[in-house]
Amino acid sequence: MSTDRSTDTKLKEIITAQEEIFVRRQPSSKRLAGQAAGHLAGGVTSSWQITAPQPVWLSRGRGSKVWDVDGNEYVDLHGGYGAALAGHAHPAIAQAISEQAANGTHFAQPTPDAVTVATELAARFGLPSWRFANSGTEATMDAIHLMRSITGRDLIIKIEGCYHGHHDSVQVSVAPGEEEAGPPEKPSSAPASSGIPKAITDLTLIAAFNDLGGVARLLDEHQGQIAGMILEPVMMNAGIIKPAPGYLAQLKDLLHDHGALLTFDEVKTGLTVGPGGVTRDENVQPDLITLAKSLGGGVAVAAVGGTADVMEHVASGGYEMVGTFNGNPLAMAATRAMLTEVATPQAYERIERLRQRAAAGITEAIEANGLTAHVVTAGAKGCVVFAADPVTSYRGFLGVDDRYSHAHWLYQHNGGVFLPPWGKIEQWLISVQHNEADIDRLIANFAKFAKAVGNGATGNQAMRTEG
Repeated sequence: MSTDRSTDTKLKEIITAQEEIFVRRQPSSKRLAGQAAGHLAGGVTSSWQITAPQPVWLSRGRGSKVWDVDGNEYVDLHGGYGAALAGHAHPAIAQAISEQAANGTHFAQPTPDAVTVATELAARFGLPSWRFANSGTEATMDAIHLMRSITGRDLIIKIEGCYHGHHDSVQVSVAPGEEEAGPPEKPSSAPASSGIPKAITDLTLIAAFNDLGGVARLLDEHQGQIAGMILEPVMMNAGIIKPAPGYLAQLKDLLHDHGALLTFDEVKTGLTVGPGGVTRDENVQPDLITLAKSLGGGVAVAAVGGTADVMEHVASGGYEMVGTFNGNPLAMAATRAMLTEVATPQAYERIERLRQRAAAGITEAIEANGLTAHVVTAGAKGCVVFAADPVTSYRGFLGVDDRYSHAHWLYQHNGGVFLPPWGKIEQWLISVQHNEADIDRLIANFAKFAKAVGNGATGNQAMRTEG
């Protein structure tokens, strides 16, 4: 987008005006934030809830909608950072939870639903053996431990700019600024936060997404020392960045040639991109896959799936994959309902129609108002990238002006559509309960935003939609 002084002033004025509207609409959220500051660190329950101009406090959700504590209704395309593919209070999920709660919520022993869930996951993702956990962080932690245990090696490779949870091994190069990212040809192992020892970051090597040469260089430089690699097969900590044709298959071959394993982190993509995630869409089977987010229909649950050889290492006791709440009956009941009653072929067909509607409507508004932007979608997930060219790696993402994303978020929120608040980083999520009217409100709000910040059709630099 243009960044001359007049544009900067205009954009600043727009953001200021929209933030004032935002705060006026939510006095109860402001009051609760003040109360929470006394006993909740930072006044919220997760650091990601600290957003400008203030956190949004919600009271309830049903179907495709949520309501804040001031009674404002929103079409929910935030989706709990990708966890609400089922929408809210879905009858099948609510019934499964209610029935199981009446029969016990925790035993620390397996229940029949665990067999149903594992069987369904094996059919969807092509990996035969599964274990369960409680969050994406736990799942990716187990996957990395397992790769190290099997190979007897310490080093792992991680993609620059990917988020895989908040355990030590992956709290490296999550969102580095240009000054700490290192040279593009050799990205630095920059800690993502304080509290991560250098001894840990030294064990995590960094490569750029879509760069096979960079991975090959690391494997050559550390012959026989790399246990494996973890990556999102479609990056979703930087908008949406898709793999180049052949990249994932060639990556698997390259790692296996060096005795290293491959883990796909499909925590965000596993059910949202399609019934079998990117694994099924790209027809590339990793050694391990991790799932969470939408898996439990809103209940906290995660899963780790692997090839027969990999998971035999767990079954034989070579690696103990443990957790008091792993596979707990409440989570298994909700996940069984999600996989067998909610995330059905018909639901994905509906989502695809809505995806097309959203992409077409927003692209039309981009072109009509001369925005340098384009839409990127992957199944139920989508975002607007305020850049002329496709973003193929984290370095390209760094150049995207986040002010436009923030202004867009404010317009949507003030217009009754709740999007993820982290600007250019996050994506919207279309649930199985959204309808055409919900998508049309998203489009209408974007059109208002585009008219406010745009340059008119004569300045059009829009790209074609990436679907």
